[in-house]
Amino acid sequence: MTDTDFHLESTYSRLPEVFFSKLSPTPVSDPEIVIFNDKLACEIGWDLSDMSEDSRVALLAGNLIPDGTEPLAQAYAGHQFGHFTMLGDGRAILLGEHLAPSGQRLDIQFKGSGRTPYSRGGDGRAALGPMLREYVISEAMHALKIPTTRSLAVVTTGEKVYRETELPGAILTRIASSHIRVGTFQYAALHEDKAIMKALVDYLIDRHFPLIKEKEDQPLALLEAIIEQQADLITHWMRVGFIHGVMNTDNMALSGETIDYGPCAFMDTFGPDTVFSSIDHGGRYAYANQPNLAQWNLARLAECLLPVLDEKIDKAKAMAEDVLRSFDALFQGKWFTMMRSKLGLHKENTDNNDLATDLLDWMHESEADFTNTFLDLMKEQTPPKGAAYNDEKFKQWHARWESQLEKEDQPFESCLALMQNSNPTVIPRNHKVEEALQAADKDDLQPFHELLSALDKPYENGDQLKPYQSPPKPDEKVQQTFCGT
Repeated sequence: MTDTDFHLESTYSRLPEVFFSKLSPTPVSDPEIVIFNDKLACEIGWDLSDMSEDSRVALLAGNLIPDGTEPLAQAYAGHQFGHFTMLGDGRAILLGEHLAPSGQRLDIQFKGSGRTPYSRGGDGRAALGPMLREYVISEAMHALKIPTTRSLAVVTTGEKVYRETELPGAILTRIASSHIRVGTFQYAALHEDKAIMKALVDYLIDRHFPLIKEKEDQPLALLEAIIEQQADLITHWMRVGFIHGVMNTDNMALSGETIDYGPCAFMDTFGPDTVFSSIDHGGRYAYANQPNLAQWNLARLAECLLPVLDEKIDKAKAMAEDVLRSFDALFQGKWFTMMRSKLGLHKENTDNNDLATDLLDWMHESEADFTNTFLDLMKEQTPPKGAAYNDEKFKQWHARWESQLEKEDQPFESCLALMQNSNPTVIPRNHKVEEALQAADKDDLQPFHELLSALDKPYENGDQLKPYQSPPKPDEKVQQTFCGT
């Protein structure tokens, strides 16, 4: 791809104009590439290697806008910690849409690219630390086989941003299947115009759920598909101990991808009420609350869809409520299947389900490490070695587990393979992430690159991973994570 051989589409701009504002990123003074994701660029067929170095840097900084490209900032609303707010891309600009060789349409978005009409008094900029944080966590989530937005590049701007202190400015290039959110539908609903809502519904179906076009009742089928999609995503989060931290409706992407890695974190010690986010004072988005909040967000989406579900509002409400009620059983089924997989159990029965919940109860009581407990169960030694496993309650549980494994119709190798596919050997532990980001702030990127390398194949094991597998020492524990805005 040369400096001029460059084309991005913008199907989103064909929606009614209320959904966006066209504008270009604010140029920066002295951009420099900190990291570029060559593997991702190759995967999506967006190779920039033929561009001159100056043009490549200028492109990723938002200083160079290719001919024919129409950047825009998206408008949306959202419930933030339960309170409705008018939002929009306050520091992000959608450069355009790229068609990958697979045929998938991908958004190319800049974060930290300057003020927009939705900045609400903010500076529209981002600091280096939070952008590197999104880079490492989003790429780790992809390696963990969890649907997610991706990170293509981080560039420094040569300018400072001011939060609690003076920080180096940066811009992240984010790749996403789209940036349509529950909050986008909430914004559409505010206009009380059925044509506007119908246009958004049709666009979402065309882009992400094309098979629904064959259904007779497309809006209802869309709601059903999104409920299934979000139940899958939250189950994945629970599988690896991920806590999003800010599950506002504007952060629920209807592509089914995890989006917005602000105050997110991974659990070390297992605790259903675990919270890291500095702004989540009441534990609204705690680990175990995530399924409930997903259902709450989906209810907000269903409210928006009422006018297109049926002309009779009472009938539309009944239809929506009936579908929403399915979430609990749907999620519970997916969660138990996931937990049985983590234990190598193929069979669906009460005994196997009880094993899963009883193990978590023991882990909570004994303050066991979530990731490493399952890692220890996969080791050949029986039972696992270590002081924590000398507990009589655990020994009794382990004997029950072995008994259930013997009742499986599958050979043990199959059970072990199921566990190995479900249980990561390494996660982005909060203290290692903070260690890497603090070094990066001092112009030392080696810990950051070493962390990325360790997280690249999280279902494999090896001695090189040991520094990244250990839980934090008391003085290393991260008590809070921050939004970065």
